[in-house]
Amino acid sequence: MKDSAVQNKPHPRSSVKPVAPSSARWKCVCAYDGTGFAGWQSQAGNNAVQDVIERRLAEIFGRVVRISGSGRTDAGVHALGQVFHFDAAWRHGSAKLLAALKVGLPPAIQIKSARVVSDDFHARFQATGKRYEYRIQLGEADPFTRAYCWSVFRPLDFAVMESAAAGLRGRHDFRAFTALNGPEKEDTVRELRRLEVRRRGRQVRIIAEADGFLYKMVRSLVGVLVAAGEGKLPAARVQEILRSRRRTALVETAPPQGLFLVKVFYA
Repeated sequence: MKDSAVQNKPHPRSSVKPVAPSSARWKCVCAYDGTGFAGWQSQAGNNAVQDVIERRLAEIFGRVVRISGSGRTDAGVHALGQVFHFDAAWRHGSAKLLAALKVGLPPAIQIKSARVVSDDFHARFQATGKRYEYRIQLGEADPFTRAYCWSVFRPLDFAVMESAAAGLRGRHDFRAFTALNGPEKEDTVRELRRLEVRRRGRQVRIIAEADGFLYKMVRSLVGVLVAAGEGKLPAARVQEILRSRRRTALVETAPPQGLFLVKVFYA
């Protein structure tokens, strides 16, 4: 009887309820071809990069999952290292999460990495800087690069461009180089750590790195440097525009397809 009683006892494991995995914060780095998207940030038409990634996450987790990016990119702008985070419970490890994301995302979006980070990490508010690269083709670009550069047909004086870039580097109020409209409460002072013009044959790359960028600031800087290179703006005039803190027609916005978000920095 004693043996029978022992046999009828439930196995200790059978009384233990499975524990649901606790939610974790995931930091992801992604790349995307911005040609067919309405920018990064979610929009009414659901054709932003954020919308597409969130739809795939909803399929994986069976619920709405909101993501927070390091910042916006405009329609047609590309990224090599956009960062975003989200909170979700996932028990299968980062490799399988990456595989699940790759299965359902279009070829124009690639999740390059995913890892668990501390709960207080924030992709936008903890970013300490960003690096952008703008690509220019001297003359007509071929059909395979046209969607990823700005074709400039006038000769460029690179000495003038470099002189103008030198005057823009450093900590300044860049209000004249943003497309903000009307009164704006946002601080427009930024530390422009790098602004370099590099040429290799017919290809020109302008590298901009700062503690943060204003709306369309990089494309405005590129537009002014190209105008200086074409002889439209002397380097001294670029300095006057910077000091004026006023947006004028002299500051043209370079087209979006040449711009790439390369890297987001964190402490």
